[in-house]
Amino acid sequence: MTDYTQIDFSGLLKISTDEVVTHSFVRDIPLSDDKTLALITLDNGRDHTRPNTLGPVTLTELGQTLDQLTERASRGEIVAVAITGKPFILAAGADLSKVTDLADKETALRLGQLGHFTLGKLNTLGVPSFTFINGLALGGGTEIGLNTTYRTVDRSIAGLALPEVFLGLIPGWGGATLLPNLIGVEGALQVVLSNPLKNNRMLKGQEVFDLGIADAIFDSVNFLEDSIRWADGVLTGDITVKRPHEPGKVERIAKWDTAVKIARRQLESRIGKVAASPYLALDLLKAAKDNDRIRGFEREDTALATLISGDQFHASIYSFNLVQKRAKRPAGSPDPRIARPIMKVGVIGAGLMASQFALLFVRRLRVPVVITDLDQARVDKGLAYITSEIDKLSERGRISSDETNRLKALISGTTEKSDFADCDWVIEAVFEELSIKQDVFAEIEQYISPEAILATNTSSLSVEQIGATLKHPERLVGFHFFNPVAVMPLIEVVRTPRTNDESLSTAMSTAKKLGKTAVITRDTPGFVVNRILAKLLGEAMHALDNGTSFEVVNHALDPLGLPMTPFELLELVGLTVGAHVLDTHHAAFPDRFYRSDNLHKLAEHGRLLDRDGAGKVKGIDRGAQKIIAGGPHHPLIGEEILRRVQDGLADEIHRMLEDDVVHGPEDIDLCMILGAGWPFQMGGVTPYLDRTGASERVYGAMFHSPPIQGIR
Repeated sequence: MTDYTQIDFSGLLKISTDEVVTHSFVRDIPLSDDKTLALITLDNGRDHTRPNTLGPVTLTELGQTLDQLTERASRGEIVAVAITGKPFILAAGADLSKVTDLADKETALRLGQLGHFTLGKLNTLGVPSFTFINGLALGGGTEIGLNTTYRTVDRSIAGLALPEVFLGLIPGWGGATLLPNLIGVEGALQVVLSNPLKNNRMLKGQEVFDLGIADAIFDSVNFLEDSIRWADGVLTGDITVKRPHEPGKVERIAKWDTAVKIARRQLESRIGKVAASPYLALDLLKAAKDNDRIRGFEREDTALATLISGDQFHASIYSFNLVQKRAKRPAGSPDPRIARPIMKVGVIGAGLMASQFALLFVRRLRVPVVITDLDQARVDKGLAYITSEIDKLSERGRISSDETNRLKALISGTTEKSDFADCDWVIEAVFEELSIKQDVFAEIEQYISPEAILATNTSSLSVEQIGATLKHPERLVGFHFFNPVAVMPLIEVVRTPRTNDESLSTAMSTAKKLGKTAVITRDTPGFVVNRILAKLLGEAMHALDNGTSFEVVNHALDPLGLPMTPFELLELVGLTVGAHVLDTHHAAFPDRFYRSDNLHKLAEHGRLLDRDGAGKVKGIDRGAQKIIAGGPHHPLIGEEILRRVQDGLADEIHRMLEDDVVHGPEDIDLCMILGAGWPFQMGGVTPYLDRTGASERVYGAMFHSPPIQGIR
């Protein structure tokens, strides 16, 4: 058994001399019967743009504070301890700024142990402890609450999460052990695994309460006062805390292992077996069934040290910094102050994609949105979809009834293009054909003001050519979403040679208001994501067309850890769309991109993969197999396909950077992480190509110097 009191943590403190310390401020709160509650407020003294974080110095100070309160409790001076945060923020987890500086596995082990040593004191004060979750609580911030006896939550918190597996880590300060024993293993699987792997989804206040993480929920206006009053009631016995989600004997015996087994199969199907942290987290959740806090904490310490000292975590930190820093300061973005205000949005088209656009714009911008199409029946169908999606949000408790009515009132449809006259932003979502897009813009330009911004969602056509017939081509931008629109966080903002700064700035500002990350690209075939995927998919079809077995091709790229195989990706985007993308790139770069006649035949056939009733891929469809058979028999082995992909990507990305498609390799990595699901643990495509030697093989240098650590 680990005795945390005997561990020397001085090595951690030595590398934390410049830590932004979150201090522990204590004040006494009078309760009924002349009793006293000691309230700790965590505050780093910065404004809301710098959330509280928990580094070694912060943890040491908090530990000392808790030792003092333990002594006060033993003297009968206080009957309880509560902990909360500065306005709107409890804590955003561990301070990761120095984690990559940890010299070895032993030092990494100390970080987990210090967290357990400190936060564990919240459970050994000699009096009950409370966490008042008043705002953002991530990672270690959530684990503060899990280590206390009781928890309340503000209904309006920005979010609560255990995002560690998203960063190549595990919840290492009690989360993997305490959470499943508080809310059951199925709820813990959602918070620890499912949510982080769904673009780091966070829980809102009501969800925190409904899952059983918090014992009480209060509105923001009197949150602290209500929480103190509730704590007083618990201490006097007037309030009985019930926890219906706590696992009982039946769950531990009959359900626990089954739930973990199902989760493991789902993980393998969704992300493959390359990423280490989700599987280590799953092992910890399975082991937590024994409900042994001491052994659980030791298992967390070991797992956390293994990950922190491993290559995947270093790659994850590179990815994390891209998403957290570069994404917030987009390279090449004009002054945001020249962006034009958007007071009304027009959407050309009323199909599924256009309707998703309209729903996103009305939810995020809260301005009138009008959709149009060729006839009223199409418009009505689009409106029906949008209103039904708003109703679903209401039914799930995501929006209030007032907000439901307000959003519906902002949506309208028309077949009269003159109704677009007062739109500040017009985006098209029509068929991917140049002449069609030119025609719809030429028609709408007759009605809108010269200052209104025009945006095209094209995925492969030239934005400049789309605007070639416009009277004001300077106000046209590419605004390429990824599907599903509501979920995928990336927008490629395409600047043509004629796009002016005001239009580009407005596009970047709009993307930010939509809650998306925008990367500026030059107007070139496929922009970033589709150009890279076209290379990858082209190599897969090349191997298949040349007689390589479906099984070999479909799994040749498994070492990349991508969320799906090449052929699953083809079916997701649509075989017709995939064929069009390959054709477009082959036409632009015939010596580098493969065109597959068979892919066109497969598109006509309509299927490529054979799936079982649950949607799991069993193999290639029989009809598709007949289409593929009969070609040249020059099969490749999996290693050859992987190497062709590596070298092809290195060559293409190098050319993209030479042609200033984006401002740097970091932008390409950001696009692939957010737009194609490139795993965080791989650390971006360009560091991966450096580590595998592809960069040096292809052009004799590397994208990054020094190279970024990570798996090969």
